[in-house]
Amino acid sequence: MIRDYKKETENRVAFIKDILRESGAKGIVYGNSGGKDSALVGILCKAACENTAGIMMPCQSKCNFGEDMQDACAMADKYGIECRTIDLSELKALALRIFGENTAVSDAAAANIAPRLRMLTLYTVAASENRLVAGTGNRSEGHMGYFTKWGDGAFDFNPIADLTATEIYEFLEHLGAPDNIIKKAPSAGLFEGQTDEKEMGVTYAAIDNFLLYGEADEKDKKIIEEFHRRTEHKRCGPKVYGE
Repeated sequence: MIRDYKKETENRVAFIKDILRESGAKGIVYGNSGGKDSALVGILCKAACENTAGIMMPCQSKCNFGEDMQDACAMADKYGIECRTIDLSELKALALRIFGENTAVSDAAAANIAPRLRMLTLYTVAASENRLVAGTGNRSEGHMGYFTKWGDGAFDFNPIADLTATEIYEFLEHLGAPDNIIKKAPSAGLFEGQTDEKEMGVTYAAIDNFLLYGEADEKDKKIIEEFHRRTEHKRCGPKVYGE
Protein backbone atom coordinates (compact mmCIF):
# COMPACT_ATOMS: atom_id res chain seq x y z
CA MET A 1 0.00 0.00 0.00
CA ILE A 2 1.40 3.40 -0.99
CA ARG A 3 1.77 5.88 1.85
CA ASP A 4 0.04 9.24 1.91
CA TYR A 5 3.20 11.23 1.23
CA LYS A 6 1.51 14.58 1.71
CA LYS A 7 0.69 13.54 5.27
CA GLU A 8 4.09 11.88 5.67
CA THR A 9 5.76 15.17 4.77
CA GLU A 10 3.72 17.11 7.31
CA ASN A 11 4.38 14.58 10.08
CA ARG A 12 8.12 14.34 9.45
CA VAL A 13 8.57 18.11 9.23
CA ALA A 14 6.72 18.43 12.56
CA PHE A 15 8.98 15.70 14.01
CA ILE A 16 12.10 17.63 13.02
CA LYS A 17 10.75 20.91 14.37
CA ASP A 18 9.97 19.27 17.73
CA ILE A 19 13.51 17.87 17.99
CA LEU A 20 15.05 21.24 17.22
CA ARG A 21 12.84 22.97 19.76
CA GLU A 22 13.66 20.44 22.49
CA SER A 23 17.41 20.53 21.77
CA GLY A 24 17.82 24.29 21.55
CA ALA A 25 19.88 23.83 18.39
CA LYS A 26 19.73 26.59 15.79
CA GLY A 27 20.18 24.52 12.65
CA ILE A 28 20.73 21.18 10.94
CA VAL A 29 23.64 19.69 9.03
CA TYR A 30 23.64 16.52 6.93
CA GLY A 31 25.84 14.76 4.41
CA ASN A 32 24.76 15.71 0.89
CA SER A 33 26.00 12.75 -1.15
CA GLY A 34 23.98 13.27 -4.31
CA GLY A 35 21.95 10.13 -3.57
CA LYS A 36 18.28 9.47 -2.92
CA ASP A 37 18.40 9.23 0.88
CA SER A 38 20.35 12.43 1.46
CA ALA A 39 18.09 14.21 -1.04
CA LEU A 40 14.96 13.29 0.91
CA VAL A 41 16.54 14.19 4.25
CA GLY A 42 17.67 17.53 2.86
CA ILE A 43 14.22 18.38 1.52
CA LEU A 44 12.50 17.48 4.80
CA CYS A 45 15.06 19.29 6.96
CA LYS A 46 14.90 22.43 4.84
CA ALA A 47 11.11 22.42 5.10
CA ALA A 48 11.44 22.23 8.89
CA CYS A 49 14.41 24.55 9.36
CA GLU A 50 15.63 27.38 7.15
CA ASN A 51 19.13 27.02 8.63
CA THR A 52 19.87 23.65 7.01
CA ALA A 53 23.28 22.94 5.47
CA GLY A 54 24.21 20.02 3.25
CA ILE A 55 27.90 19.11 3.27
CA MET A 56 29.43 17.40 0.27
CA MET A 57 32.44 15.38 1.41
CA PRO A 58 34.31 13.87 -1.54
CA CYS A 59 37.00 11.42 -0.48
CA GLN A 60 39.39 10.12 -3.16
CA SER A 61 36.78 8.23 -5.23
CA LYS A 62 36.42 9.82 -8.68
CA CYS A 63 32.62 9.50 -8.64
CA ASN A 64 32.61 11.65 -5.48
CA PHE A 65 34.06 14.54 -7.51
CA GLY A 66 32.02 14.04 -10.67
CA GLU A 67 28.43 12.89 -10.95
CA ASP A 68 27.81 12.79 -7.19
CA MET A 69 28.84 16.39 -6.61
CA GLN A 70 26.91 17.61 -9.64
CA ASP A 71 23.76 15.85 -8.44
CA ALA A 72 24.25 17.04 -4.86
CA CYS A 73 24.67 20.66 -6.00
CA ALA A 74 21.66 20.49 -8.33
CA MET A 75 19.46 19.04 -5.59
CA ALA A 76 20.54 21.67 -3.06
CA ASP A 77 20.00 24.46 -5.59
CA LYS A 78 16.50 23.22 -6.49
CA TYR A 79 15.37 23.27 -2.85
CA GLY A 80 17.34 26.30 -1.68
CA ILE A 81 19.60 24.35 0.66
CA GLU A 82 22.99 25.76 1.65
CA CYS A 83 25.68 23.62 0.05
CA ARG A 84 29.31 23.35 1.17
CA THR A 85 32.19 21.16 0.03
CA ILE A 86 34.85 19.72 2.36
CA ASP A 87 37.37 17.53 0.53
CA LEU A 88 38.46 14.68 2.82
CA SER A 89 40.95 13.06 0.41
CA GLU A 90 44.09 14.34 2.14
CA LEU A 91 42.69 13.50 5.56
CA LYS A 92 42.01 9.90 4.53
CA ALA A 93 45.47 9.55 3.00
CA LEU A 94 47.00 10.86 6.24
CA ALA A 95 44.86 8.51 8.32
CA LEU A 96 45.91 5.49 6.22
CA ARG A 97 49.57 6.42 6.54
CA ILE A 98 49.42 6.91 10.30
CA PHE A 99 47.29 3.83 10.93
CA GLY A 100 49.47 1.81 8.58
CA GLU A 101 52.50 2.52 10.76
CA ASN A 102 50.79 0.69 13.61
CA THR A 103 48.68 -2.04 12.01
CA ALA A 104 48.05 -3.77 8.69
CA VAL A 105 44.91 -1.91 7.61
CA SER A 106 42.47 -4.32 5.98
CA ASP A 107 40.47 -3.41 2.87
CA ALA A 108 37.24 -3.32 4.90
CA ALA A 109 38.77 -1.07 7.55
CA ALA A 110 40.17 1.24 4.88
CA ALA A 111 36.78 1.49 3.14
CA ASN A 112 35.13 2.48 6.42
CA ILE A 113 37.53 5.35 7.08
CA ALA A 114 35.70 7.67 4.67
CA PRO A 115 32.24 7.38 6.31
CA ARG A 116 33.81 7.83 9.75
CA LEU A 117 35.69 10.92 8.59
CA ARG A 118 32.45 12.24 7.16
CA MET A 119 30.71 11.86 10.49
CA LEU A 120 33.65 13.51 12.24
CA THR A 121 33.24 16.40 9.80
CA LEU A 122 29.50 16.72 10.33
CA TYR A 123 29.81 16.71 14.12
CA THR A 124 32.62 19.25 14.00
CA VAL A 125 30.45 21.60 11.94
CA ALA A 126 27.43 20.89 14.13
CA ALA A 127 29.30 21.54 17.38
CA SER A 128 30.80 24.74 15.99
CA GLU A 129 27.49 26.14 14.72
CA ASN A 130 24.95 24.80 17.24
CA ARG A 131 23.39 22.40 14.76
CA LEU A 132 22.06 18.84 14.94
CA VAL A 133 23.31 16.07 12.64
CA ALA A 134 20.59 14.45 10.54
CA GLY A 135 21.00 10.78 9.63
CA THR A 136 20.32 9.60 6.09
CA GLY A 137 19.98 5.81 6.40
CA ASN A 138 16.80 4.01 5.34
CA ARG A 139 15.03 0.92 6.71
CA SER A 140 16.37 -1.41 4.01
CA GLU A 141 19.99 -0.46 4.75
CA GLY A 142 19.32 -0.72 8.46
CA HIS A 143 17.93 -4.26 8.20
CA MET A 144 20.90 -5.37 6.10
CA GLY A 145 23.39 -3.57 8.32
CA TYR A 146 24.61 -1.81 5.22
CA PHE A 147 26.11 1.17 6.98
CA THR A 148 29.29 1.97 8.87
CA LYS A 149 29.22 1.70 12.63
CA TRP A 150 30.14 5.13 14.09
CA GLY A 151 30.10 6.44 10.51
CA ASP A 152 26.84 7.00 8.65
CA GLY A 153 25.22 4.99 11.44
CA ALA A 154 25.75 7.93 13.83
CA PHE A 155 23.35 10.89 14.00
CA ASP A 156 21.23 13.01 16.33
CA PHE A 157 17.98 12.16 14.57
CA ASN A 158 16.87 10.39 11.41
CA PRO A 159 13.61 11.37 9.68
CA ILE A 160 13.60 8.49 7.14
CA ALA A 161 14.81 5.44 9.10
CA ASP A 162 11.41 3.71 8.86
CA LEU A 163 11.17 4.02 5.06
CA THR A 164 12.32 1.27 2.70
CA ALA A 165 14.34 2.17 -0.39
CA THR A 166 11.21 1.66 -2.49
CA GLU A 167 9.30 4.13 -0.32
CA ILE A 168 12.17 6.63 -0.54
CA TYR A 169 11.78 6.62 -4.34
CA GLU A 170 8.02 7.07 -4.08
CA PHE A 171 8.47 9.93 -1.61
CA LEU A 172 10.96 11.70 -3.87
CA GLU A 173 8.65 11.35 -6.86
CA HIS A 174 5.85 12.91 -4.80
CA LEU A 175 8.16 15.82 -3.91
CA GLY A 176 9.25 16.35 -7.50
CA ALA A 177 12.92 15.48 -6.97
CA PRO A 178 15.17 15.45 -10.05
CA ASP A 179 15.03 12.25 -12.15
CA ASN A 180 18.80 11.80 -12.04
CA ILE A 181 18.61 11.42 -8.25
CA ILE A 182 15.72 8.95 -8.43
CA LYS A 183 17.21 6.83 -11.24
CA LYS A 184 20.80 6.72 -10.00
CA ALA A 185 22.07 3.31 -8.84
CA PRO A 186 22.38 3.44 -5.02
CA SER A 187 26.02 3.66 -3.95
CA ALA A 188 27.95 4.57 -0.83
CA GLY A 189 30.70 5.90 -3.11
CA LEU A 190 33.39 4.12 -1.11
CA PHE A 191 35.42 2.99 -4.14
CA GLU A 192 35.26 3.12 -7.94
CA GLY A 193 32.36 1.20 -9.47
CA GLN A 194 30.81 0.39 -6.09
CA THR A 195 27.04 -0.05 -5.90
CA ASP A 196 25.01 -1.21 -2.92
CA GLU A 197 23.19 -3.99 -4.74
CA LYS A 198 26.32 -5.38 -6.38
CA GLU A 199 28.12 -5.46 -3.04
CA MET A 200 25.23 -7.08 -1.16
CA GLY A 201 24.33 -9.54 -3.91
CA VAL A 202 20.62 -8.74 -3.67
CA THR A 203 18.43 -5.93 -5.00
CA TYR A 204 16.65 -3.35 -2.88
CA ALA A 205 13.42 -4.44 -4.58
CA ALA A 206 13.93 -7.96 -3.19
CA ILE A 207 14.88 -6.64 0.26
CA ASP A 208 11.84 -4.37 0.37
CA ASN A 209 9.50 -7.11 -0.83
CA PHE A 210 10.75 -9.21 2.08
CA LEU A 211 10.43 -6.39 4.61
CA LEU A 212 7.02 -5.18 3.46
CA TYR A 213 5.34 -8.46 2.54
CA GLY A 214 7.54 -11.26 3.95
CA GLU A 215 8.11 -12.63 0.45
CA ALA A 216 11.43 -13.62 -1.14
CA ASP A 217 12.86 -16.46 -3.17
CA GLU A 218 15.15 -18.82 -1.29
CA LYS A 219 18.40 -17.32 -2.61
CA ASP A 220 17.46 -13.75 -1.71
CA LYS A 221 15.97 -14.77 1.64
CA LYS A 222 19.19 -16.54 2.60
CA ILE A 223 21.30 -13.46 1.74
CA ILE A 224 18.96 -11.07 3.56
CA GLU A 225 18.79 -13.20 6.72
CA GLU A 226 22.57 -13.74 6.77
CA PHE A 227 23.31 -10.02 6.40
CA HIS A 228 20.83 -9.24 9.17
CA ARG A 229 22.32 -11.86 11.48
CA ARG A 230 25.94 -10.81 10.94
CA THR A 231 25.23 -7.11 11.47
CA GLU A 232 23.05 -7.29 14.57
CA HIS A 233 25.84 -5.64 16.59
CA LYS A 234 25.42 -2.50 14.48
CA ARG A 235 21.79 -2.09 15.50
CA CYS A 236 22.46 -2.47 19.24
CA GLY A 237 24.14 -0.03 21.55
CA PRO A 238 27.50 -0.90 23.12
CA LYS A 239 27.27 -3.58 25.78
CA VAL A 240 27.57 -2.07 29.24
CA TYR A 241 28.32 -4.00 32.42
CA GLY A 242 25.40 -4.00 34.84
CA GLU A 243 22.65 -3.57 32.27
